[in-house]
Amino acid sequence: MLNAIIKWSLQNRLIVVAIAALLLAWGGYVAYNLPVDVLPDLNKPTVTIMTEAEGLAPEEVETLVSFPIETAMNGLPGVERVRSQSGIGLSIVYVEFDWGSEVYRNRQLVTEKLAQAGEQLPPGTAPFIAPISSIMGEILLVSVRSKTGKTDPLDVRTLADWTIRPRLLTIPGIAQVINIGGGVKQYQVLVTPEKLKQYGVTVEQVVAALEKSNTNSTGGFIDAQSQEYLVRNLGRFYTVEELKQTVVAYRNNTAIKVGDVANVEFGARIKRGDAGSNGTPAVIMSIQKQPGTSTLELTTKIDEALKELQTNFPEDVEINANLFRQANFIETSIDNVIEALRDGAILVVIVLFLFLLNFRTTFITLTAIPLSFVVTFLIFQAFGISINTMTLGGLAVAIGELVDDAIVDVENVFRRLRENRQVENPRPSLEVIYHASLEIRSSIVFVDGRFHRCTIAGISGQKSRTVLHGRRTQTNRRRVSQ
Repeated sequence: MLNAIIKWSLQNRLIVVAIAALLLAWGGYVAYNLPVDVLPDLNKPTVTIMTEAEGLAPEEVETLVSFPIETAMNGLPGVERVRSQSGIGLSIVYVEFDWGSEVYRNRQLVTEKLAQAGEQLPPGTAPFIAPISSIMGEILLVSVRSKTGKTDPLDVRTLADWTIRPRLLTIPGIAQVINIGGGVKQYQVLVTPEKLKQYGVTVEQVVAALEKSNTNSTGGFIDAQSQEYLVRNLGRFYTVEELKQTVVAYRNNTAIKVGDVANVEFGARIKRGDAGSNGTPAVIMSIQKQPGTSTLELTTKIDEALKELQTNFPEDVEINANLFRQANFIETSIDNVIEALRDGAILVVIVLFLFLLNFRTTFITLTAIPLSFVVTFLIFQAFGISINTMTLGGLAVAIGELVDDAIVDVENVFRRLRENRQVENPRPSLEVIYHASLEIRSSIVFVDGRFHRCTIAGISGQKSRTVLHGRRTQTNRRRVSQ
């Protein structure tokens, strides 16, 4: 087969050159658009189920939440392992499926089972499926803080929750944005027991009044003069003062309001953790990407969105996207491979030119590097492989073998052509090139699982010495079928 390929290539040299140029253009375009990541996706297709159960201890979460969900998930087709983590008021269940299974189909199966398992869960618990992510999905840590302290931490967290996070989630490829620190703003009603006793009101009445008052309701519509007018009761409050005016009960035809029995103010939800940056309170945003998305391209889009948002924020609010950047690690890995390619090309030029003193052979050998790489990138695209540190490391290691094979082939062809010019009746150059390539072709191909175990093709009845990867071996030549 190799003999036929060499013969066809020599007979159709222009076609070979055209194919090589096409591969360079096509492979370069594919390489430019391949997804770039720090590592390949190493985890099995996994569906994560999260359930909040406020007020429950870890033991109760495991018994009342995690165990019923695990039991329901064990019967799904294709499930290989189900594991869970139960903490204070939180249950996380991981459902792992077979390699190669469709993740969207798996999520549909899990959703159907969750509907059945929901009947066994405590009231008020609502399990949900976490967005699709990967084991190395966290690509950025962004801090949002007030440099001078002028902006309240509650307002900083509000900016992160209601301005920055929704904007980032509109970028294709982002799976989740998790905010930590700063304090979630709440309307807090702090009742005073003495005032409750004074007005004869209970805490339950205050809670019921707050729940029922903060709603909008409809009263149907009025048909007048061929027009329909909606009747609405606007009961939602938007300020602290409106909340204070909520009626709790009536005593002696006098309305008892929330402001009469409690202090109403803004406050932070109870924290179980906090965050900071540069020694000051801050909101840390963990940005996670979806599998198969290019980390470098996604990071560039995130930087553009954050720069756009920064212009509309108060002057003392600073967005810092340099706490952790997975893209920096990837760029360093790419630079290392480029450095290895550069060093390999320089070594090829030095070795070939010093030993052969011919620019033409040097140039021909150098073409093997980009051609081999673009073909590799085309294979990456066909099999859905990304450019990552593992594949780049393999390419860097392969440069040595690639350059070595190219040198051996070109050097033997060059030597045979030089010898052919010195004989009385020189053979055609294409014939010399063909036989010179056959002489060493099998030596750089793996045969029977071992390196260099092959017969060197040549002319029947002759014996010669040839250099194979630095070793001189004497072999019998055999006739090559023309």
